[in-house]
Amino acid sequence: MGKTLAENAKKMKIRKATTLDVKALQGLINSYAKEGRMLPRSLSELFENVRDFSVAEKEGEIIGCCALHSVWEDLAEAKSLAVAKSWRGKGIGQRLLNASLKEADSLSIKRVFVLTYEPDFFKKQGFQLIDKSELPHKVWSECIKCVHFPDCNEVPLIWEVK
Repeated sequence: MGKTLAENAKKMKIRKATTLDVKALQGLINSYAKEGRMLPRSLSELFENVRDFSVAEKEGEIIGCCALHSVWEDLAEAKSLAVAKSWRGKGIGQRLLNASLKEADSLSIKRVFVLTYEPDFFKKQGFQLIDKSELPHKVWSECIKCVHFPDCNEVPLIWEVK
């Protein structure tokens, strides 16, 4: 008989990433980047930003990740949220995002934004649609790397502490 979702979840943990996780992070993120669903990440970029990442790990395997990148005093971006395709739909993305929002709170960051092709997921987590013009110009520095630049269809959403 197969294991239940609750049994599987017990063996899965969310933790901060280490440099030993970087190659797995790159494989996971770039599998979605090849589909045009997120920006690709180089190894050097991931090593430089490893402290931004949390990972979902099950029995030594990285099955999900999410980064929280501070942009300004009260603003951060949740980015590179990815879950291994075989683990999608099991609440792992939600747990990773919640860990990032909790970290934002611990850093006194009051607003977290995303740029996404999956706006419905983020709306379910309490994010609200915003106009791109409401975000600082610095946010768009990564856009030049995107395969969709300059015809971006990513949807900006924001989560704010109430």
